[in-house]
Amino acid sequence: MENTGHQDHIVILGCGDVGKRVVETLSYANIQFVVVDSQDHTFESADYDYVIGNATEEEILIQAGVPRASTIIVTLNDDTEVMFATLISRGLNPSSTIIARSNSYKSIDKIYKAGADYVAALPIVAGQMLAKMTSRCLDVACKKMDEDIMLYEGVDIEKHTVINDADLINKTVAGINLRSSTGCTIIGIEREGEIITDILPSTTIMKGDIVAVVGGKEEIIRFKEKYVKVK
Repeated sequence: MENTGHQDHIVILGCGDVGKRVVETLSYANIQFVVVDSQDHTFESADYDYVIGNATEEEILIQAGVPRASTIIVTLNDDTEVMFATLISRGLNPSSTIIARSNSYKSIDKIYKAGADYVAALPIVAGQMLAKMTSRCLDVACKKMDEDIMLYEGVDIEKHTVINDADLINKTVAGINLRSSTGCTIIGIEREGEIITDILPSTTIMKGDIVAVVGGKEEIIRFKEKYVKVK
C-alpha cells in the first residue's frame, strides 16, 4: 500500500531494526502511520502505508504526508541523515511533534537544534522507548494509569486519569496551556477505548480521559504538583 492521503497520521522515517519495533507497536495499537524507507525489500509483506525513497529528500517527505502529520518519528541509522530529515520535517511541519533516535550521544544536541522535540539514544532501547511515547503509554490494559515511564535523556511520560480535575475537565488543550504552565506537552489521550494521538489546540479534555504528557524530570514534577492529587 504505497503512499497515503490520510490526515494527521504518524510518519516513521527509517525502517531498520528500531523502526520495525515502532511499526510493530503502532500496528498492535491500531494507530495509523506511514513508513518511509529507501529499501524496497523492507515492504515486501507490508500491510501498512509506505513510501519508498530517501527520507532526507523533501519531495519524499511530502509524499509521505509529513506536512499533515501529527507526529514524526525519525529512526534512521545515520545521525547526519537523522539531522537532515529532522530539519526538513520541521520546515515542512512546524507544529508536529518530532521524536528522533540518536545513534551517538555526541549527536544529541545537534538533533535537538535541527528541530526535534525529543531525542532517544541507545539503539538497543530506542525503538521500545519511541513506541511507548506514541502508543503503549496509553495501553488500556495497563491498570496503574498514573505511573510514569522513564525515557533516556531525562524525558518522562506521565499518564493521568482525569477524574475530579476542575482545571482540566471540559477545557481545551489551548485553554489549559500546559506547555506554558508546566513545560509538558500532551501527546495522547485514551478515551473510552479509543487512542487519540492527533492532539490539536481545540482538543477538549473530558472526565474519564487518560492523558499522556511528556516532559523533562522537572516539568513532570510540576505537572504532578499541579494535577496529580495524592489519594
